[in-house]
Amino acid sequence: MKTWPVACVLVILAAITVSGCISTKTPEATGSQPPAVFVEYHRTSGITGVNDHLVIFDNGVAVVSTRTASTEFGMNLSDMDRISTLLSQAQFSQLQTDYPAPRPAPGLMNYSISYRRKTVTLQDTDIPPMVQPVIDELNRIIASVTSQNTALPAVGMNP
Repeated sequence: MKTWPVACVLVILAAITVSGCISTKTPEATGSQPPAVFVEYHRTSGITGVNDHLVIFDNGVAVVSTRTASTEFGMNLSDMDRISTLLSQAQFSQLQTDYPAPRPAPGLMNYSISYRRKTVTLQDTDIPPMVQPVIDELNRIIASVTSQNTALPAVGMNP
């Protein structure tokens, strides 16, 4: 019975192989959670072809996307505080979710603002006065980024 030693060797090798797999621990995922969205803003207009999107994350990283380009940049804390203050002054959490124009028209600008799990959509002719400063500030950020062809805009940039 010469097969018995070969069988024993195979059983021992299999046991070693299996035991190596069993004792190996899967490394735990390390790292922090991805940043949450602080504010998301989208403006569009059919006639002018505007389609701008701004996303600001809670870690200060922001992205502006237009029909032709996308730019990532850093916001400083004072700019983020300003946006938060404007949204608070607008009583964003108490706004209706939709402000449609009384008379639809193809040239109207459409806006969508998301903040703290609430989204409000608005059109040019039906923007509540307390929301206009929010839209003005978000438009200013987009304009600052898109007016420059560099990766580092003048808007609250972190060096």
